[in-house]
Amino acid sequence: MRKIKKILLVTDNEVLLFRFKKLIHERIVFEKAKFKVHYAYTSKNVAFYTKFFETDWIRPITIKNEVDFLIKEYDIILSLHCKQLFPEKLVKNVKCINIHPGLNPNNRGWFPQVFSIINKLPCGATIHEMDEQLDHGKIICQKEVKIEMWDTSLTAYNKIIEAEIELLSDNLENILIGQYESFLPEVGNLNLRIDFDKLYNIDLEDTDTFLNHINKLRALTHGNYANAYFIDKETNKRVYVKIELTHE
Repeated sequence: MRKIKKILLVTDNEVLLFRFKKLIHERIVFEKAKFKVHYAYTSKNVAFYTKFFETDWIRPITIKNEVDFLIKEYDIILSLHCKQLFPEKLVKNVKCINIHPGLNPNNRGWFPQVFSIINKLPCGATIHEMDEQLDHGKIICQKEVKIEMWDTSLTAYNKIIEAEIELLSDNLENILIGQYESFLPEVGNLNLRIDFDKLYNIDLEDTDTFLNHINKLRALTHGNYANAYFIDKETNKRVYVKIELTHE
């Protein structure tokens, strides 16, 4: 009898969760019944908990507290915009695959599209094997996404999600059965949360080029999120700034 592989998907992105679930059921499980897929989300994700706490097909998880169980239970663990770090012991004992919203090795870490807009390094989506470093490991496949001058962080991010779905659609089954080639890229750059936080405060005395000012504002414009701000000297209050861009 053929062994059924047990797969765990951990995600904190609802859109990607349901698109992945649809892909699994349409393309993998029901057609060839090779895999049994379980779903989980970060325990501190309040929105997910509120929506899913009464369901039995997805559960909250704190990965660092369940390492031994995960090693014993699963053949492959997929991270799809998961907000948790995978411990070294886990990635060394289970095949862990990351679907990352950046074009490794460029702008690994936090919010790759934000830094791609600012530093003009390539942007896109990457599926890679995970190792003990953040967003690092052998690359299985990737797709570059072009950022236009009218893109904000949000529109660039939405393009990346579509690229991730395309990569999963084309490569997921081969990844799950282990029939793929991979390569280790050159050492790239890494941006941490502290690097992103440093972008928030706008210096009203900054004499940089207008182009760089626009790029910073569009990099920090992400839907309803309040990111970029300056301090009003009279009231000492933060004034939040977004930018809206259209093209002919």
